[in-house]
Amino acid sequence: MGVVIVAGPSGSGKSHLAAVLDWPVLRLDDFYRDADDPGMPRSSLGIVDWDDPASWSAVDAVGAIAELCASGSAEVPVYDIAASRRTGTQVLAVPHGRFIAEGLFAPVIVDACREAGLLEVAICLHRPRMITFVLRLVRDLREGRKAPWVLVRRGWRLMQDEPRIVAEAVAHGCVPMSPRAARRLLAG
Repeated sequence: MGVVIVAGPSGSGKSHLAAVLDWPVLRLDDFYRDADDPGMPRSSLGIVDWDDPASWSAVDAVGAIAELCASGSAEVPVYDIAASRRTGTQVLAVPHGRFIAEGLFAPVIVDACREAGLLEVAICLHRPRMITFVLRLVRDLREGRKAPWVLVRRGWRLMQDEPRIVAEAVAHGCVPMSPRAARRLLAG
């Protein structure tokens, strides 16, 4: 049993890939810390910097992956992005042994998962930056994740930062590919 880590910029298709494959999914975004947690990083916009790995608990995420690999189920947090806090927990079961862990900070845990013998493969999804920007903005507006002005400014900054995000994932051992190529690889 092993985890397939799917990394990539916000809006690159990580959640969509998991849904299309119909595999159990550990949503790494559910490991964000609550907005009022002391020491949360702040962005230049004057809000919590949700793009800073310090806003997230890598230790809890790797612990959940280890538990899923060892026992086939784990109690994991449920995070409400619009409310900026955990709202409960749920039991995630992986009855067939393979599951996806996907999220913005996936590269942060690739090395730990590899060293612990938990990693099956690590992928970094990417597509043209403007397409990712538009898809992310439409999703975030539809879901009411934050105020529209925050979403546009944050999205523009993420678009400019996308080459660095992909390069960082590759440096951690993620294989870069399009969502279509990843779907073919994992479905095969």
